[in-house]
Amino acid sequence: MIISASRRTDIPAFYSKWFMNRIRAGYCTAINPFNYKQVAYVSLKPEDVDVIVFWTKNPEPLMKHLAELDNRGFRYYFQYTLTGYPKTLEPHVPVLQKSIDTFKRLADHISPEKVIWRYDPIVISSITDTDYHKRTIDLIAGELEGFTHRLIIGIVDEYRKAKINFDRLEKQGIYVERQKSQEQVRDIIEFIVDRAKQANMEAFSCAEVLDLKSFGLMPGKCIDDTYIKKVFGINVTPDKDKYQRQECGCVRSKDIGAYDTCLHGCLYCYAGTFATASRNQTHYFPDSPSLIGRYDAEPKDEVNGIEQPALFKTLNPSRHDEK
Repeated sequence: MIISASRRTDIPAFYSKWFMNRIRAGYCTAINPFNYKQVAYVSLKPEDVDVIVFWTKNPEPLMKHLAELDNRGFRYYFQYTLTGYPKTLEPHVPVLQKSIDTFKRLADHISPEKVIWRYDPIVISSITDTDYHKRTIDLIAGELEGFTHRLIIGIVDEYRKAKINFDRLEKQGIYVERQKSQEQVRDIIEFIVDRAKQANMEAFSCAEVLDLKSFGLMPGKCIDDTYIKKVFGINVTPDKDKYQRQECGCVRSKDIGAYDTCLHGCLYCYAGTFATASRNQTHYFPDSPSLIGRYDAEPKDEVNGIEQPALFKTLNPSRHDEK
């Protein structure tokens, strides 16, 4: 089983204490985001976990625990998003140079193969135009050469929550390109592919509706069975994750995060808003089996680490639990 930690939030940045408590307990629970009465028991025993994939904009709070993960026998790699956007778009993300320094320390500690740079999503706007992206990509690629060998990029999608934020920005005089032209996309993508090659990085797209192969960018998998085989020497399921959108190439995994819990406050985010995530902190308990609220479950039968149907029970329910 592959653990995704997490597409829905930034566990390394904000919930490392909870995560390590669950590692020591040997399991956590994952709540169905569309039905809070469906709770899954997820084994976190080393023998049941093939690989942990961390998604983050700031892994520093988790880095002090990596030796413990190593000693317990876990395999893991990081999807590290580094964009350097203005605070207008990423109000609570660490400043770019600090993030670059953290990236380098992480790669030095666990190896460049286990840290993947994400420049995602590409937001073309009046404050982040095509030239802005070229300058930023050039700077970051130069800094990270030798510290990673893979770059994953994506073009922003106008999710409902992002659309609301972009509409607000326009009232402030900041305009986001809702319909990117073929020329704009080609210009940025071809530059990224060339710059990545110069920095000895392979570049891939993430869940793109647009066909970017003609620009030199091949579709990638963020949770990638082939890459896992290459880095860790193990075979994992090659089956596509049916719970991800059609364009996503990722193989099957179990996500243990929760929506509306990330505190970076990025305006383009699909997974929540800063206001709701801040309110939900009153429902965060580091000793709980679940990331938000107090949801527990017991496996009916656990066979070879395969997740089985779980018995739902709630511990000290909060208002969040009753949604």
